[in-house]
Amino acid sequence: MDIADLFKPKEKESEEKTHEIFPTLPETIYEAGILELKDVIAPSALEINSNYIKLGNKICRTFFIMSYPRFLAANWFSPIINLDKVFDISIFIHPIDTASIMRQFQKKVAEVQSQIHMREEKGLVRDPQLDIAYQDLESLRDKLQAAEEKLFSLGIYITIYGDSMEDLDKIETEIKSMLEARLIYVKPALFQQEQGLNTVFPLATDKLEVHSRFNSAPLSSIFPFVSFDLTSNKGILYGINRHNNSLVLFDRFSLEN
Repeated sequence: MDIADLFKPKEKESEEKTHEIFPTLPETIYEAGILELKDVIAPSALEINSNYIKLGNKICRTFFIMSYPRFLAANWFSPIINLDKVFDISIFIHPIDTASIMRQFQKKVAEVQSQIHMREEKGLVRDPQLDIAYQDLESLRDKLQAAEEKLFSLGIYITIYGDSMEDLDKIETEIKSMLEARLIYVKPALFQQEQGLNTVFPLATDKLEVHSRFNSAPLSSIFPFVSFDLTSNKGILYGINRHNNSLVLFDRFSLEN
């Protein structure tokens, strides 16, 4: 072997090998180009973090309502629903068997009543919080026994969307301020953002399971249907409202969906 042969460039292995050519049928090309529904609606990328999720070009965060005041005013949830932001709300209402809850109420009433008696025996000043709790439990027991009220387990979840973390934090602050003004407190689903997003999706699956118990009267205050007026500034005249004899003007094509 000559020394000059060492400095000659080696021939490419691809030129020495032969490639086998497989025929491509038209049916194969057509089947490869078909898009399924999940391919159309799926985001380009998904990144799950502790307190937010990057969903394609958007950033989303899921909250749950954890605390309510003693009294809820009618239509308290309407300002949140009518907020001019991009968000999803999921409400889960699970009915509770009255017979099983009555036994729990009986035990709870006995506990509160025993605490009141113990304070009286020790000569302590009357605790208004215990008295109010005792009165509320007895009143609710009477209404449940008379079938005037029913008890439900309620879970409300909110997912907000933003183009950046600054937008997300701004929307979060706005929603929190509106709810905290009514003594309603929310918390982000830390380390459960994936479960929170699946809960808000229209799949009817409650993955977070953060519930509060409500009777019929305060539960009805969540739904923002409190106005008889169906009049808008523009739209089509559909008829006359029988409740107040006003005109029904509405433009259903101006809404997003």
